Amino acid sequence: MKKLQRRKETNPLNTTQRTIIEFLYVLTGSAIVAVTFNLFLLPNQIASGGVSGISTIVFNITAWEPAYTQWALNIPLFIAGVLLLGGSIRGSILYGTKTLTGTLFLPFIVFLTRDLQPATLDPLLASIFGGVGVGVGLGIVFRSNSSTGGTDLAAQIINKYTGMSLGVCVFIMDGLVVSASAVVFGFEFALYALISLFTTSKTIDFVQIGIGYSKMVIIISEFEEEVKQGLLTKVDRGVTKIAGYGGYTNHERPMLMCVVSRNEVTKLKRLVQTIDPDAFVIVSNASEVLGKGFKK
Repeated sequence: MKKLQRRKETNPLNTTQRTIIEFLYVLTGSAIVAVTFNLFLLPNQIASGGVSGISTIVFNITAWEPAYTQWALNIPLFIAGVLLLGGSIRGSILYGTKTLTGTLFLPFIVFLTRDLQPATLDPLLASIFGGVGVGVGLGIVFRSNSSTGGTDLAAQIINKYTGMSLGVCVFIMDGLVVSASAVVFGFEFALYALISLFTTSKTIDFVQIGIGYSKMVIIISEFEEEVKQGLLTKVDRGVTKIAGYGGYTNHERPMLMCVVSRNEVTKLKRLVQTIDPDAFVIVSNASEVLGKGFKK
């Protein structure tokens, strides 16, 4: 009872701290996206999707400040999201507040940093490093379970009312922006925009998952008990025993599943080979592992 009471007393503080950290993520990620936009994308006419891409096109046609375009699009889209998406935004006040923060703060930083000198005027370099910068910023925002609004909300609205998958909706929105950039800036710059989009996507995955891939190993062996003890004592990793049956013999063939870090794979394979040279071993990437001995 005392343990339960202590947990209840400490949870509000932890929740408050977590909320503050998440808002810092939103502000930091939005600032990175905004600065990247002014350093790489805008001066090189790279409209790589989203509201920022639209603002790049509008700026080169009308010379209207990109921040104004972004506010003019983001705010109505956020309101439409609140009205049309219902539970996904209104149902979570915290999520909606964080999204509104990113929606307003990103154009604000774009406006503050509008006089920054371009980092490069090479479109290829700008598309690559611009994509990396936007990916890092968005990845940080996404880690706070939030977004910067914009065409992401438009894609969610289309998804709700058409039944198309969210991925297809996002692709359509970005595709329309890139197609418009091809008309305004030329086909070559649309290709640079695609490079930037691809780089952004991969960078977001990197920020959210990381490159420290662990390895998941499945072992089928006649000496499963010896292999299990070796993994527990010599590799010092937990093992899960999974019931299985041979497809040809229909005899019981238990499988051992173990997750190890990359630098432990060789040690594991040597151990298994020493115990049972005929063991069947499957090694695959595990992009994210949570729990004891791995990330918390």
